[in-house]
Amino acid sequence: MVKIGALALASSIQGASGSATARALAHGSNGTHPPLALSDWERALTINHRYRGLTVNVPEGPFWLTGANAFVYRRTTHGERQFMRVDAATGLKRAAFDQARLAAALNEASHKSYQAGDLPFERFELTEDGRRLDFMIEQVRWSCDIESYACTSTNLDVDAPKFQLSHHYTPPAENNRDQRSVSPDGKWIVSIKNCNVLLRSKDGLQDVALSRDGSEGNYYVFSTLSWSPDSRHLAAYRVRPGYKREVPYLNSSTDQLQREYSTMVYPKPGDALPLPQPVLFDIAGLRQIVIDNALFSNPFELSPFRWWADGRGFTFEYNQRGHQLYRLVEVDAATGRARSLIEETSTTFVDYQPLVMNQHGTGKVFRYDVDDGKEIIWASERDGHEHLYLFDGQTGALKNQITSGEWVVRGVNHVDPVKRQIWFEASGRNPGEDSYFVHAYRIGFDGEGLTELTPEPANHHVEFSPDGRYYVDLWSRIDLPPRMMLYRASDDVKLMEVETADMSELVAAGWQPPLSFHAKGRDGKTDIWGVIHLPANFDPKKKYPVVENIYAGPQGSFVPKSFSRRTEPLTQLGFVVVQIDGMGTNNRSRAFHDVAWKNLKDAGFPDRILWHKAAAARYPWYDISNVGIFGGSAGGQSAVSALLFHPEFYKVAVANSGCYDNRIDKIWWNEQWMGWPVGIEYSQSSAIDNAYRLQGRLMLVVGEMDRNVDPSSSLQLADRLIKAGKDFDMVYVPGADHGAPGIYTERKLLDFFVRNILGQTPPDRAKEQI
Repeated sequence: MVKIGALALASSIQGASGSATARALAHGSNGTHPPLALSDWERALTINHRYRGLTVNVPEGPFWLTGANAFVYRRTTHGERQFMRVDAATGLKRAAFDQARLAAALNEASHKSYQAGDLPFERFELTEDGRRLDFMIEQVRWSCDIESYACTSTNLDVDAPKFQLSHHYTPPAENNRDQRSVSPDGKWIVSIKNCNVLLRSKDGLQDVALSRDGSEGNYYVFSTLSWSPDSRHLAAYRVRPGYKREVPYLNSSTDQLQREYSTMVYPKPGDALPLPQPVLFDIAGLRQIVIDNALFSNPFELSPFRWWADGRGFTFEYNQRGHQLYRLVEVDAATGRARSLIEETSTTFVDYQPLVMNQHGTGKVFRYDVDDGKEIIWASERDGHEHLYLFDGQTGALKNQITSGEWVVRGVNHVDPVKRQIWFEASGRNPGEDSYFVHAYRIGFDGEGLTELTPEPANHHVEFSPDGRYYVDLWSRIDLPPRMMLYRASDDVKLMEVETADMSELVAAGWQPPLSFHAKGRDGKTDIWGVIHLPANFDPKKKYPVVENIYAGPQGSFVPKSFSRRTEPLTQLGFVVVQIDGMGTNNRSRAFHDVAWKNLKDAGFPDRILWHKAAAARYPWYDISNVGIFGGSAGGQSAVSALLFHPEFYKVAVANSGCYDNRIDKIWWNEQWMGWPVGIEYSQSSAIDNAYRLQGRLMLVVGEMDRNVDPSSSLQLADRLIKAGKDFDMVYVPGADHGAPGIYTERKLLDFFVRNILGQTPPDRAKEQI
């Protein structure tokens, strides 16, 4: 049984059975790894901080300034970050502002100690006159005058999105007469009174209750009020609240003597959701127009209204609960009749999040209205890959498929409705190249004239100027430092080489890029891509134990494709560390993604194990006799699953902040991949329900104040393991949030793998400090 200390205050739960050496030998370690010294741990824990200061002019993603043909990017040199501004027309490059003066102004206003070379924001906005700099630090909006360098701040309500209606946030019933929405023609003012919509003429002579069906249990939400451009109609959502689930927290480690109690609204799979109903009002007739909800009767979420410019009607997007139907609904302003313009259906799931160029988290939804909705550009996976389509916005009929092929659109950069051209990013189109490398392309609305804009074999990202005249291309590979170029969009002529990073100092210090490796997956034909981080002082004549860093969340792909200074700390202790994108992750075909459906325990393991075996067959130094695995959040769930469902291959695991039963975790992520209504599949993928299967060595890490994954998930797994008589270790971090970040938990991970794979005893740090 597990040895339990004082759980609420102890830093770890220890499970010991036999010596570290005996355990490692039992799992197949050859015991020949040279003894490690305390200096090896110190190097492992500090290596990334050291590497951070050894690169020159490393650019990050650019952003364009509003109202100016200029863009800004942040570059890092010897650990110092500097914002640079480039004028696209002249090619002038200069510092965006005086960072020392801004840091001093921020410190004076915030009573913090920000450094000029490490300002706490990544992006900013300039007012049109160029005199004020606006940016966010956590949930505070700052505005700084860049002539006087005086700064002011405004706190934002983190719980109140601008459009106050979603599956996770239902605004309370409010009757604030000070909240008013003025019609575009300035003649009318609307507000909420007694949970209903009240219309008042600007002169105050006319007060009319547009609705009378609102109540405390089914009320109109002010933030959803939406005027037609011609001021003739008003649309609003009336909402019936759902179940308000709250997760309780006890913070034992505050600056107060006593612990603090708090709660957080946290909907979970299967919970009753709010029910929004769109309502239309005719202002001239002072009447409510009923909208039949047959086309949107079971929403997970409804989007904000989007009026056509001519006021003929409005649209919203309906994401049906269960995520197997996504529909673009149009409502006629004159009659209130609703019709389906475009819809996506799936027997598994529709990935309803927006299509954005973010490797780690993107959906598949994109919409662009051409000429006030006469045509609609729409993204879809209906042919098995993410592509763009052109629809007739009047009839909803498909006019033509714009992009096609066994590759995927990853983001839309710019649309020119006059030239009828689209600039977009895609991956998987170039044979012989990493399937995830992103390139930029241009194509006509009719699907003709496909042109690649970024021929270099690397991972590219482009950002277009607001007027579409210029674009910036930032590209790199894991073995190639970033380069940034400025192009003219009309003829794709390169105007300027903006920045080229220098990694010579980094290489001289011993940094080495990871190896890219791919092998066939479970179907025998699909390439599975990953990287291999080599150990320090690598000698190909030796054998090295392998540890996998896993994150298999279906919302993205996670193997690095672009340059990074970061190295895996375990490599400094003699481990090979790998990352793999198995089936079930994003940014490939629909079939590749569908593997995750109602089956998160799969986590791509059949592909991962084949990949490991292929790597071992190719590289004699790649030792898979005693494979370890670690991950956090969804990666924590997968790390535990490795020992539960694949103990013949994985022997040692560290799982941090995992969602070990998807019924305990947040609603949106889990219903998206595991389905609704909640079925037996949730139990089948549950580490808690399958805890009795545990084999191998496991360490759990959890933060007491985890606000991403309910920490009770880790504690319930621990409870079930104890009842099943299973040995395991546990690190419980008081006061810590998701991931329990910090040097302590990182050191515990290193110690665990050294003890259970290398068979060595970590140094006695207390003795070293005497």
